[in-house]
Amino acid sequence: MMQQSSDGQAGAVVRRDPVFDRPVFIISPPRSGSTLLFETLTRAPAVYTIGGESHQMIEQVRGLSPRDRGFDSNALDATDASPACVQQLRSHFQVALRDRDGRPPRTMPVRMLEKTPKNALRVKFLNAVFPEGRFVFLHRDARETIGSMIDAWQSGRFRTYPGLPEWRQIPWSLLLVPGWRELAEKPLHEVVAAQWQTTTECLLDALESLRPEQWCAMDYAALLDQPKRELGALCAALDIAADEQFGDTLPLSRYTLTQPAPDKWRKHAAVIEPMLPQLAPTMERARRALAQGLLQRRTV
Repeated sequence: MMQQSSDGQAGAVVRRDPVFDRPVFIISPPRSGSTLLFETLTRAPAVYTIGGESHQMIEQVRGLSPRDRGFDSNALDATDASPACVQQLRSHFQVALRDRDGRPPRTMPVRMLEKTPKNALRVKFLNAVFPEGRFVFLHRDARETIGSMIDAWQSGRFRTYPGLPEWRQIPWSLLLVPGWRELAEKPLHEVVAAQWQTTTECLLDALESLRPEQWCAMDYAALLDQPKRELGALCAALDIAADEQFGDTLPLSRYTLTQPAPDKWRKHAAVIEPMLPQLAPTMERARRALAQGLLQRRTV
């Protein structure tokens, strides 16, 4: 793969990050299967994580939490990556990194793996903080994702902003999207659909700003159907060595609410199906990005 120098000249050798070697960020709307993919990839011996999601790690940096920003949203972009912010955040991640056996790195640089649904609204920000970052877009059928998001709201287990100002409905759950105030009088299924659509559009916009070799894609349905094949292809694309064979089935993730099933969303079909026409452009755009990202798995 041809590299670029910091001044943009093709063919020059990139100055490598001394700490984070091509950190991998799994990005998707909530309830898209990212925890399952994350937990599976953490089994690789040379992969380091902070042990879970980075909500608090990112939002404890002054100026990055919704509270510091008037509760506008969880979105961040490259303009939020000030030198002081970058230094602090990179330091926080470095100190917290552990391998699959709970051991800190002995040498640098290391391969970091990160998965936090809010990062779907922060791709440009993360790309500024970690210039060698690689992004994996995990695509899941919108109907399944929205159905699972409705379940998550109703379960009460995913309440992120229970005291959100100006919000008088069921406590806010999952990520806080731009424009959430406009949803204040909407029924839950419309809130969730808007949450999914806004997140997906922000994510896809950000992917278009990256170099093709910086991102690839995986299909959640294919991951469940052929985990050995899909995980092997992804690990090869990301240059992640696995010392154990992936099986033909995958265990449930830690955030699973009920047993996975392709048609589980149909219990919400009465409210999801009428919304599909207005979601169709975003759904089609996501499918195109998936197709492009599958081709790009050769170059990431």
